[in-house]
Amino acid sequence: MAARTDYSGPVLFSFGFRPFFLGACLFALAVIPAWLLIWQGKLEYRGPFVATDWHIHEMLFGYGAAVVAGFLFTAVPNWTGRMPARGWPLALLSGLWLLGRLAAAGWLGLPPLGVMVVDCAFLAAVIAMIAREIIAGENWRNLKVLVPVTLLGVANACFHIEAMTEGAADVSRRLGIAVLIFLIMLIGGRIIPSFTRNWLAKQGSEKRPVPFGKFDAVTLVSGAAALLAWTAAPWSAVSGALLLLAGLLHALRLARWCGLASLREPLLFMLHAAYAMIPAGLAAAGAVPFGLLAPAAAGHILGIGAIGGMTLAVMMRATMGHSGRPLVAGPLLATSFALVLGAAALRLAGSAELAAEWDGISIAAGLWTAGFALMLAKTGPWLVTRRLGPKKAGGKQEPGPEHAPAASVKPV
Repeated sequence: MAARTDYSGPVLFSFGFRPFFLGACLFALAVIPAWLLIWQGKLEYRGPFVATDWHIHEMLFGYGAAVVAGFLFTAVPNWTGRMPARGWPLALLSGLWLLGRLAAAGWLGLPPLGVMVVDCAFLAAVIAMIAREIIAGENWRNLKVLVPVTLLGVANACFHIEAMTEGAADVSRRLGIAVLIFLIMLIGGRIIPSFTRNWLAKQGSEKRPVPFGKFDAVTLVSGAAALLAWTAAPWSAVSGALLLLAGLLHALRLARWCGLASLREPLLFMLHAAYAMIPAGLAAAGAVPFGLLAPAAAGHILGIGAIGGMTLAVMMRATMGHSGRPLVAGPLLATSFALVLGAAALRLAGSAELAAEWDGISIAAGLWTAGFALMLAKTGPWLVTRRLGPKKAGGKQEPGPEHAPAASVKPV
């Protein structure tokens, strides 16, 4: 295929991370205050789910799916050597994601089956487009990334079906969380040690993360088994034991990546801190069958802490790198990340009043919203303006990835 080196359309649709990271941040900023109003009885939800299912579904398959799409449409060109999806195909895909959010909110007036079709079409289209690019680029070893993404699409379909047939999507809630957590285990296990190794080398440190090996493979298998057991039987003692074992293994895995050595680099340390929420969440889920913790604790550690924290950190880093900004978090983005992790901690207090008639749920919602407001304030302009590049004579910028061959696009 001939390289398409010119793009003159809207900047927003010049690269996959732009519309989906922007959409994910805007959605995260709006949907949690809306959920809080619904939970408080101040706003009516008229969609096809029970209100709690809508909240969980939209965080997993609305926000989460958008971040996954943005990551993949940015990473795949580096794997295949082909130009990224951009222009009208990217705009149509972004519109399809937005239609799914409107349908799930009940704003399109569709019956439950119609909502399912519209909503599930987005991940189906993402899977098809990613598969086409990987196959066309003959990058066979990365076909495996389609497995967890396809499972995410299956989990979404199961969520709709279970909600329609059972009235609530009890099992599918956990399945959606499990798939996203496994994606973080898989992708995080590659990028975190790699970024840490590169940074330590630049610092002249002799420390290095332990390379991927048999221990990592065992840890991934253990994590997958524990998550499946949790999905099917969260109150079983066997599930609890598997979860506790997986939590221990993933804590050991994280300890092998020299995270403490990266404390001086907040953007890098964020990835380690977010990954730490996985063993914490697995341990919390493992404690539930033994009566040590409430079931909601594990879901929120994994959902807000691990998924929210990791997606936020990845979006920060990818946006900086691909928009030509220095890989430096700065106080604003560091605070953004801290607020989201703080939301995970305070959400564990539940409806208990913590201060001046503010309960844990309300304060956690406020911290999450403030965190994404800071993220959007800092990175939003980067997502809609052209990539910074080295200056040419006369003060003009060199073209960035929007105009360059795919081979020049840096990896996420």
